[in-house]
Amino acid sequence: MSDVVSTPAKWLAELFGTFWLVFGGCGSAVFAAKVIAEDSGTSTSFQVGIGFLGVALAFGLTVVTMAYAVGHISGGHFNPAVTLGAAVGGRLPWKDLPGYWVSQIVGGLLAGAAIYAIASGKDGFDATGNMAANGFGDHSPSGYSLAAVLLAEIILTAFFLIVILGATDGRAPKGFGPLAIGLSLTLIHLISIPISNTSVNPARSTAVAFFNGDGAPGQLWAFWVAPLVGGLIGGLLYPLLFENGKFKYGSSATADSGVADPS
Repeated sequence: MSDVVSTPAKWLAELFGTFWLVFGGCGSAVFAAKVIAEDSGTSTSFQVGIGFLGVALAFGLTVVTMAYAVGHISGGHFNPAVTLGAAVGGRLPWKDLPGYWVSQIVGGLLAGAAIYAIASGKDGFDATGNMAANGFGDHSPSGYSLAAVLLAEIILTAFFLIVILGATDGRAPKGFGPLAIGLSLTLIHLISIPISNTSVNPARSTAVAFFNGDGAPGQLWAFWVAPLVGGLIGGLLYPLLFENGKFKYGSSATADSGVADPS
């Protein structure tokens, strides 16, 4: 029996993984981040939502669960910036990049549509400005400038790639790659939700921008450019610094999960 994974199976794995990342991460922000409960006895209200910490953890958990579920099929990217970094770093053939990107974008958009459909089932819900979109300036959660957002997104995505490539290196402890990657994404969100609502993933940003409106579609370019630049930097740095400059596909070590050769 052949162990070679078919190309359509890889695409489906990326679609399902990206759907789960957006549905779990952005969905937690839309449905559960801010929930107000009232004490009927005292007529006071209080926050019972999961807040920034819960949303950050939700994003991390989506990656952990799907990396274990389908990482052995596609490499578990779920992110165009990760796919670019994997190709640059020698973990993925360049010919596979377009199919991965299309699958990731489609999976993200399907998740965004599902979130919108569910959220619209609540009386009074207005998607405008309430779909966990990324933004800068007036659309940043704390008013950070375009320059600040671009710098943060580039740095965080570059380090995310370094963690991914390191955790899935053949020399790394076996079986722990998804945990390291998921915890890294959680940390990234803890740092940058107030800055940009955290992208580091163009598919995640695209997934909700058009449902959100309120300036998000016009600012979407920044959340493609910065993560892709960060992914490129991370994909270059890891082989250069830690794999003796091995950039050719198939020359670097791969692992049993995460960004590895899935074929």
